[in-house]
Amino acid sequence: MSSVKTTTGTAMADLTPRPPSGPEPITRRRSILIAGIVVVLIAIGGAIMTRSLRSAVDYYCTVDEIGHREGCELDRRLRVHGIVQPGIVHRGDKVIFDLALAGETVSVHYRGQLGGLFGECAPVVVHGQIDATTGVLQGDHLVINHSNEYVAEARGNSDQVCGDR
Repeated sequence: MSSVKTTTGTAMADLTPRPPSGPEPITRRRSILIAGIVVVLIAIGGAIMTRSLRSAVDYYCTVDEIGHREGCELDRRLRVHGIVQPGIVHRGDKVIFDLALAGETVSVHYRGQLGGLFGECAPVVVHGQIDATTGVLQGDHLVINHSNEYVAEARGNSDQVCGDR
């Protein structure tokens, strides 16, 4: 530390500013970049959460409840339970079939993977949206109900709709 002599002869401390010795301060440009990255990460996380929760908010309806029960309107995504009726048609990557339950039927146009147990008289749940003009369920996900408990319960319904096998 150097000292400076005053006119009276006493020593005075050097008060000139020193360069900072710690980390460099964050510049405005860098802080905007960091904020932008955080916003993008939050947007990506929100999109992933929305996509993963989409199926969870689809209302579960049976074929006979469509248009009759609250939450089973034609203008929303639904999970529709029914029994696959005879007469399945395969057209390219689309499968066309009818679902029936309790005397009601809905036509399904499905695009996606079919499980090995899919077939006539199988109890299934189709995820999709019903076209209000045609009444056709445009399905994009299909679940085949095949647990032992459910088959015993559903067999009575399939016998009514599909007849004895």
